[in-house]
Amino acid sequence: MTTPFQRARSEEQRAVRRQAILDTAAAMLTEMPVAQVSLNELSRRVGLAKSNVLRYFESREAVLLELLDTALREWLDLLDGTLATAVDTAGGPYERGDQLAGAIADTLSARPVLCDLISAQAAVLERNISPQIAAECKHATMANVTVMIRLIRAHVPELDEHDAMGCAAAALMSAGAVWTHARPSAAMLAAYEADPALAAMRLDFTTTLRELLEVLITGLLTRALRC
Repeated sequence: MTTPFQRARSEEQRAVRRQAILDTAAAMLTEMPVAQVSLNELSRRVGLAKSNVLRYFESREAVLLELLDTALREWLDLLDGTLATAVDTAGGPYERGDQLAGAIADTLSARPVLCDLISAQAAVLERNISPQIAAECKHATMANVTVMIRLIRAHVPELDEHDAMGCAAAALMSAGAVWTHARPSAAMLAAYEADPALAAMRLDFTTTLRELLEVLITGLLTRALRC
């Protein structure tokens, strides 16, 4: 049951209430996939009527896009620290490329909520939003990709800015696609269990993403070193 709504009268009060909505949505994502997070349930848990939640965020998708940005920034901090020890600076470019691919796959695998948000971004989260929120979302994405480009080039400097951008974008898009396929429905799980021939089609997220990124980075390096 929602509590009586009291309008926040200061910017500080508005910021506190806004953060409470974000924190509640983040907690929900630890319990359920993105697809099951509803505005009605979010409103109930935060203790506000849905119309009052919409005073702070224009839609459920706007809430989740902000959480996606936060999760990406946290992941990039983790990736930065992981790469410092995962990549052998004395290794050759292909070895470092494989180590980079492994670090990206491993750290994303440790962030299931982030992967779920990435998988829903283009098809779901970017649909029910205004042009203003869309622009803010893309500016945030660009800032995160810029950080990722810096990390890639710091450990595989043979890739130029253009190739590092392609690597960063492909890594995130691949993560979203692989995550979806690596989380089969109950019907598909039953089919895999019933037919060993089909079981081979079940994907492991970390292994599949790592192998895709290894092939991508190897190709980018081969083209770069050939020039």
